[in-house]
Amino acid sequence: MSAENEKIVTDFCRAWSRMKLDEILGFMTDDAVYHNIPMPPATGKAAIRAVVDGFLKMADAIDFKVLNTASAGNVVMNERVDSFQYKGGKTGSVPVVGVFEVKGGKISAWRDYFDMKMAGVG
Repeated sequence: MSAENEKIVTDFCRAWSRMKLDEILGFMTDDAVYHNIPMPPATGKAAIRAVVDGFLKMADAIDFKVLNTASAGNVVMNERVDSFQYKGGKTGSVPVVGVFEVKGGKISAWRDYFDMKMAGVG
């Protein structure tokens, strides 16, 4: 089961490079929670849609490069580098640790931990 959950999370991370909102949200349960620590969590697909859409609208390209993955049961953790090519030509990358909970083949919780200053928002 852990290997299946790892594949779901890896496929989710790869989907970001295609920048298709409905495809990204298709990996999540309707009641999923997305929490970019320490910002407030987004609960439910409508709230997550607004957050993800904001990321997609500010970028020309997004890439989540997964460096390492570990899992136990329904929890998958990955170490990755998230890179953005922002509109106007600016680029940025930030190291991230993501913690995902998978239920019924979909992501029900997603928490990302990163340094706000490295991300250019702190």
